Amino acid sequence: MPTCQLSGPAGVLEALFEQPSGVPRAAVVFAHPHPLHGGTMHTKVVYRAAKTFLELGCAVLRFNFRGVGDSDGEWDEGRGEQDDFLAALDAASAAYPGLALWSGGFSFGAWIALTVGTRDPRVTRLLAIAPPVGKYDCSDVTVSPKPVHFIHGEQDELIPLEVVLALYQQVTPPKTLTIIEGANHLFDKQVGEVGDDIRTTFRIRSPGEEQA
Repeated sequence: MPTCQLSGPAGVLEALFEQPSGVPRAAVVFAHPHPLHGGTMHTKVVYRAAKTFLELGCAVLRFNFRGVGDSDGEWDEGRGEQDDFLAALDAASAAYPGLALWSGGFSFGAWIALTVGTRDPRVTRLLAIAPPVGKYDCSDVTVSPKPVHFIHGEQDELIPLEVVLALYQQVTPPKTLTIIEGANHLFDKQVGEVGDDIRTTFRIRSPGEEQA
């Protein structure tokens, strides 16, 4: 699939911006796992999430953080990566002005998506898959009024389920959480279940009804 380029604060960001066949119902920006641990926009969970949102009629922008793949720059311990995500939000918003803008990510990318997404007034909905609670400060989401959905593996060996449950208890509704039984951090052999949950959670509930 051909890639595109975004203008990022550290240079060019390698990206994929996929469009549905009809008029999009939302634009989704999705962030990948930790750059120093092999995370890219092609990571299986990222790929599955992007394809599922595309099936649901969303335009989906995923990209490589600075220093990953063909993106310029180098690892910036999460600070610059937040700026990269903001640049992706800018690009999605410019492409679809006035359209609902959703923020999502997996693992490290979930922290980025929550942190930037809660602060950016253009973002109306959040998705965090296996958020790195306890490794990064995810407290911004606890005071955000925006709808947020969490997906976590029951047997996550890196981010214990109990720490995510503790955070979830502090999050202001509207909020939802899906625990995938038996799944580890990477959802090995269970990536399809992540897609199924996104499909169920983010589908249009009834004709004419859209979730902001």
